[in-house]
Order: sequence, then structure tokens, then C-alpha cells
Amino acid sequence: MSNKHILSTLVGSLLIPQVSAAVTNRPNILFVISDDQSYPHASAYESSLVKTPGFDLVAQNGWLFNNAFVTSPGSSPSRASILTGLYPWQIEEAGTHASSFPVDYKCFPDLLEEAGYYIGYTGKGWGPGNWKISGRKRNPAGPEYNKMRIHPPYKGVSNINYSQNFKEFLHGREGKQPFYFWVGTNEPHRPYEKDSWEKADKRLTDAEVPPFLPDNPTIRKDLLDYGTEIEWYDSQLSQIIDILKEEGEFDNTLIIVMADNGMPFPLAKATCFEYGIHVPLAICWADGIKDGGVSDELVSSVDLFPTILDAVGIRYKEKAGNSILPYLKKQKKTTGRNTIFAGRERHSSARYNNLGYPMRVLRTKEFLYIRNFCPERYPAGDPCYINKEGNLTPMYSAYFDIDQGPAWRFIIDEKDTPEIYPYFLKAVAKRSYEELYNISSDPGCLNNLVGDSKYMKELEHLRNKMNDTLKKTEDARYLNSSDQDQNVWETYPRLNGVIRSFPKPLF
Repeated sequence: MSNKHILSTLVGSLLIPQVSAAVTNRPNILFVISDDQSYPHASAYESSLVKTPGFDLVAQNGWLFNNAFVTSPGSSPSRASILTGLYPWQIEEAGTHASSFPVDYKCFPDLLEEAGYYIGYTGKGWGPGNWKISGRKRNPAGPEYNKMRIHPPYKGVSNINYSQNFKEFLHGREGKQPFYFWVGTNEPHRPYEKDSWEKADKRLTDAEVPPFLPDNPTIRKDLLDYGTEIEWYDSQLSQIIDILKEEGEFDNTLIIVMADNGMPFPLAKATCFEYGIHVPLAICWADGIKDGGVSDELVSSVDLFPTILDAVGIRYKEKAGNSILPYLKKQKKTTGRNTIFAGRERHSSARYNNLGYPMRVLRTKEFLYIRNFCPERYPAGDPCYINKEGNLTPMYSAYFDIDQGPAWRFIIDEKDTPEIYPYFLKAVAKRSYEELYNISSDPGCLNNLVGDSKYMKELEHLRNKMNDTLKKTEDARYLNSSDQDQNVWETYPRLNGVIRSFPKPLF
């Protein structure tokens, strides 16, 4: 029997939804996930970039987490990991971007439905990708509720009325049937309306420029446009909370608010650096969590699957992550984590033969350890490509693993200046096989400590810990490392989005 069928049989057999009799008043589940938002971009974190009263209300009524991380810096694998409770390298095609989602892997909405929950989603569920091709009958996030539309205030903002779709969903349930609802906003994903920040009454001084981006008006304006979309999404979250209160369901609803990956800027989204995997997280449940607070404990998005099942009383023998419910209820002093693991494979179509840029990372409270399995490849994608006419484009015209926008355009245009060249180089230059960063002193991940004798012991410890985890979780990238170009990860098809042509590399 193949590893695929062993794993799927194991997962299926261990997650039969048997509801515990101890849970008499099962909570509703509201899962809210934004698209491309980094920590600390919420006003609960005292960010000057945004005002987020909806997110802040959830945090004030429960827990605000300073150290929450997703398992991948791209939408498809990150969302699949949340839905299955498994690491991206454990779920085959679903662990890469814009591929398929094998039907063998059961998702927590399915288990909730089988346990009697009324379920649905609005906005963006799992994606991008093709869930139908593997035999699924619906999006892994649940049945779709996207009929209600609006006239958005800014170009680039979705016309899906998330809050009214939620209200429509609620009106369809029977009596007081417990419900689960996934709200997947398309914001703050690019593109943005240029200078929308002016309509939102923001100032250039509100922008918080991270260390890996140059500080100038172009960058600040792009960051403010990003922040404007966060505020729009948050206004919808506030309306959804109001609906919960009107329906008398707020107190008995477990609300989880987070992002799928980091912001769409160089060295953030699609990278495993700090701003690519570190996301906001707030959780509340008035009836079940009486006393929250602000937490520095490490939390992984893979922990949410067992936490939700724990809260509703679905028994299971094994879990890929840790349920943090005992911590949320202050029955335990820690979340049980001292390390976070994440990784990526192919993101966009950005290299010859549609190759990816495989990374695995380990994050502690102090350090970020990165392993780049194919350091001979360009991390942000090849620098040029072959256009539809069959012509090679100019140098520096590609880098398709970076979302195109004013900030990146500025760095490309100004790359030859002494002030900007280091930022350009950090974003696109080939990287070493291993990287190590002291996050407490270098959150921008600018100073690689590999080779520094002072950190040799720490490097060896983290290297061994990663090896042990990748072996235990049967990561094919790690276990079959002899020919990375022929690794099974390179065989998974890209099923959504353009596939580009690139010149054959020299390596």
C-alpha cells in the first residue's frame, strides 16, 4: 500500500466524528480568514497602519496572540493545512499552490457536518486550485454562499457582501442547529486602487515600513493602500459580529480570526521569512472562554483543526497539531509548543519547467531556521521569461513569485542606485542552503547567522530538530533528496493561473 493510502486511511479512521456527551451546548464556529495579511497589522497590536475595531473586539473578548504562524506562505497550501490539520508536505497536491485537493484528505467542515452542524462559507474558501478534479463535490471549506453582492468602495475590493451572505446562511438553518461558517475575505490581496489611502483619510506617517523595504513615499503609499483593504475587510467582520449579537449567538460562538499568509510585498508572501508566515490571530468564545488575555505562546495554524474539534466535542485518537483549547480556558499554562514548522513548494509559474522553490522552516520564539533545498534556483523566480511571441524578455522583467505592485516596481526601477540595490538583492539573489536569523534582534531577516561561530550550537540543534520532524512527518522533499528536479513535488500540476515559459537554466 502506498504512503498516500496509508495516510489517508489513517486520517479517515482516526477522525470518525463521535460527539462527546460532555459537550451539552455545542458552540457555533465562525472562522474568519483574510487574504495576505502580516502580523502585526491590526490595531490590537498597536499598529499605526490600520484601525481594526472588528478584530480588536474579538481580541478584547478573548485572546490576542503575538506568535501565531501559518504552515505555508501561500493561499492554497496554507488553507489546505488549516482544513486538514496536516502540514503541507503531508497532503500531496494540496500542499502546493493552485493544484488539486485529493479527496482522501478529510476536512474539519466535513466532520462538523457529519456531527450535525449546519455549514457554509462565503468569499474565498480553499483556493486557488481545482478541487473538482479530485472528485470533491464542493469546496473543502463547505457549501458556497456568495450570491449577495455590493458596490465596493475601492477598485480591487471584492463585490461579495460577506456579512449579508452570512445573514442569508443563518436564515437557512433549522431552529437553533449549531453552525459553522467560514468567511474568507479576498482582501487585502492585490491589486489595490492606487492612492485609496487618501479616501480613507490616512497619512504617510501612518505607514510602518518593515526593515526589508526602503522607506520612501512610494513604498509608504503602497503599504497604506494595503492597510485600506484590511480596514474594509474588518468593517465586514464588525457587521458579522453585529449579526451574531442580533441573532443571540455571539456568546456561544467560537470566533477565530486570522490570515492565510503574509502581505503581498517582496520578502513576505510566498517566502518563509517572518512577514510571510507570521500572521494576526484573535480567538474568543464568551460562553467557553471566560478570561482571555494577550499571549506570547507559539501557535501554529495546524493547531486549529484539533482545537475546533475539541470545542465541539468530536473525539479523535490522534491529532497532527495540538488542541490549544485547554490553554484558552487556562487549564494549561502553555499551548504545548516551543517550535513552529512551515514550508513552501511551487508558488506561481516562475521558473523553467514550472519548478518551485522548496523551503522548510523552523521557528522558535527567538530564532528562524530556514532550509532551501534548491539554492541553485532563483528564490523569487527566474529574472526573465519567454513571452507569447517566443521572445526572451529583458532581464529583471519576471520574478513572478513576487506580487507585482508599486513597491516592487519601485525597487526594480531604482535597483541601480546604491540606496536601493541591497533591497533588490535581498529579494531576488540566490540564497544559501541554510539560513539562521535571530528574530528578537533581526525581525526583517537581514543578517544570516550561518557561519557565525557564536551560533554554531544553536544551528546544529535546529538542524537536527528539523531533520527529525521532516522524517517523522514523511516529507518527500527531505526523504527523496537525491534529485530534487525529479522530486514528486515537481510532478504536481498547476491547475489555476497562467503557465509561463522560461529559458533553460545553466545548472
